[in-house]
Amino acid sequence: MLKRHRLPGVLGELLIDVRTAGGSSPRPAVVVAPGFKGFKDWGMFPPLSERLARAGFAAVSVNLSGSGVDDSGNFVWPDRFGHNTFSGELTDLATVVDAVSAGSLGFAPPPGLGIVGHSRGGGVAILLAERDERVRALVTWAAISTVDRWPGQQREWRARGHLDILNSRTGQVLPLYTDVLDDVERNRSGTLDILAAASRLTTPWLVVHGAADTSVSPEEGERLAAAGASPFRRLLLIPDGDHTFGTRHPYQGSTPQFERAQDETLAWLNMALG
Repeated sequence: MLKRHRLPGVLGELLIDVRTAGGSSPRPAVVVAPGFKGFKDWGMFPPLSERLARAGFAAVSVNLSGSGVDDSGNFVWPDRFGHNTFSGELTDLATVVDAVSAGSLGFAPPPGLGIVGHSRGGGVAILLAERDERVRALVTWAAISTVDRWPGQQREWRARGHLDILNSRTGQVLPLYTDVLDDVERNRSGTLDILAAASRLTTPWLVVHGAADTSVSPEEGERLAAAGASPFRRLLLIPDGDHTFGTRHPYQGSTPQFERAQDETLAWLNMALG
């Protein structure tokens, strides 16, 4: 069962899909947070959400307000994408957790809540889980360990006022303005310090990373796992796994690496939230 919801976000509406297997009894909820240029309908996220729902969770996948992407998967709000920041995403993700916890997304307040965050969404999920005790389980896929993502580009970026970001899927060139640079400079050593948040995080945490990831190095996953404070944490490096575990958009079917990531994620969530 799929239902769609909208909530106010920092740069516009949050677009939310809720998948459940039916029934009205309270069940644990899992929020799925995509990363940079990612969105709830990209490739692997719908099948992941469907599997979570079949396993008895309320699966809540979201386009944060700065994604710039609509329900059809198109970048129709390039200015939202351009003005997006890490702090804005953290606020948006907290809004989703608030709504889930309040039972305002069409299902009862859950007895437990987890987050699965991919790439940049994984980094933001770490920041939120460390500060919000309602998050009782965390799984990160290919998560970033730092918000400093653009070495050597800042001077030209500021001179031009924007950085061109190519959407290789559509050929669309998206502007990324300097809002995110300002945000990083103000907050990299405070609210956006992912490794520092990891060092205080006591939530059960599974760190999943593809060993062949060329977008976010596996070394970032290793740093996160080493920094984590939780006695219940595990690093899983998936052999031959790339940034999206071999999946593509549009979805062309599963892969052994994607199946391994899902299997381990479900087992972890069942352990922590069951």
